Amino acid sequence: MAGTYDRRGRDGDRIMKRREFIKSLGLGAMSVILPNWISSAGGAESCKPNIIMILVDDLGYGDLVCYGARDMRTPHLDNLMLRGMRFDNFYANCPVCSPTRASLLTGRYPDLVGVPGVIRTRITNNWGCLSPQAVLLPDVLKQSGYHTANIGKWHLGLESPDKPNERGFDYFHGFLGDMMDDYYNHRRRGINYMRRDDREIDPKGHATDLFTQWSIEYIQERMKSKQPFFLYLAYNAPHTPVQPPSEWIKRIKKREKNISDRRAKIVAFIEHLDDGIGKVLTALKQTGADRNTLIIFTSDNGGQLDVDADNGLLNGGKQQMYEGGIKVPMCAVWPGRIRAGERSRRVALTMDLFDTICEAAGAEFDHEIDGRSILPTLLGKNQLAEDRFLFWVRREGGSYGGQDYYAARYGDWKLLQNSPFEPLELYNLRDDPREQRPLGKNHKMYRKLFTALRNHISRAGAVPWQKCPVDLLKVK
Repeated sequence: MAGTYDRRGRDGDRIMKRREFIKSLGLGAMSVILPNWISSAGGAESCKPNIIMILVDDLGYGDLVCYGARDMRTPHLDNLMLRGMRFDNFYANCPVCSPTRASLLTGRYPDLVGVPGVIRTRITNNWGCLSPQAVLLPDVLKQSGYHTANIGKWHLGLESPDKPNERGFDYFHGFLGDMMDDYYNHRRRGINYMRRDDREIDPKGHATDLFTQWSIEYIQERMKSKQPFFLYLAYNAPHTPVQPPSEWIKRIKKREKNISDRRAKIVAFIEHLDDGIGKVLTALKQTGADRNTLIIFTSDNGGQLDVDADNGLLNGGKQQMYEGGIKVPMCAVWPGRIRAGERSRRVALTMDLFDTICEAAGAEFDHEIDGRSILPTLLGKNQLAEDRFLFWVRREGGSYGGQDYYAARYGDWKLLQNSPFEPLELYNLRDDPREQRPLGKNHKMYRKLFTALRNHISRAGAVPWQKCPVDLLKVK
């Protein structure tokens, strides 16, 4: 059943609560068909919603006008936020790329599906391998009648059997790798990772524009069919290299007289991204699909400080477990279901979107996940705060020495470190939201979070993440 978080019986009371929620919507206490069939007028519709999951790369918490930016214009994303529910306390599952993407597509903590760090080409600097046992979101949605597509960045495997078409997507048009060294030639260390399904391609143009155009074409094509679609649109931008089209930089420099050259580049990059998303949303409206499409927008981690990304008043940025590294913008829009102009302070993570999307689609699954659906909140229903420990992990090479570092949270209490070689620090986010005043190791919440984190690390230690046994002494 959708939302069965553990088939062995853990959290079984959540199933009954979900049935009560369904009953409150008039669908019957035992129904597993969820509220995607309730129209804005309260009647029934015969089709499931289309679902578009937009994930951008390294967008800072303060780098949209609606989240406080004063030196940029992001009208399309600002308007999207106004059309649905915006979250003020939404978190990525990791302060870097691959783990968050693994959590989005599995509903699990990333180290429980073999992705504690970034998946890369070189075996000596690769820190993850998506578990063969992991069940991905497109697989679940396909069983519920959806056509599934990933356009843009994948970053969960560079070769078989971990390419998108082998992990549940009917269609892939995008970039397999981690980052592009150039947004126009789309190479990474000289390797071309651009693909259409399993075929290598070499398209011309800026990657943001390509992903936008491919998404528009996909929407237009799918609207010829009555089959609902799930589009996972993952832009590389605004990940480094910060490379907006030159005309966008000129536009910013002309408008913002006192802006630095470096800040002008990241602002132009984000405004160009906003423009692309706006074109996708326009195409959705022109086809009429917008009336029954759930759109979710967020980022995979916080902004990168050394390129002048802005994380607002939050401490830290990308790669750090401070709030600036993991707290990200997020909104969900679903006309007639999610009321426009709503805001939520509920704490939620990327992994929660797996169950949220499945519930909205009426898609069933019976395997264990770690995420929790936030659909009741989105639909304006009373949803109690989750009584749960939350964990973040990142494994990395270089100065990190191939080791993990972590954060854990319970309520307003947060325990964190920003490298494996730093001591853990305890903060109370209610009293100290900018994480300036660490509390002592003798605090009872330090011990409580430390114990919970230790147990999580022990659990994740049973999950292999290395692709294959390698004698690293022989690897140059």
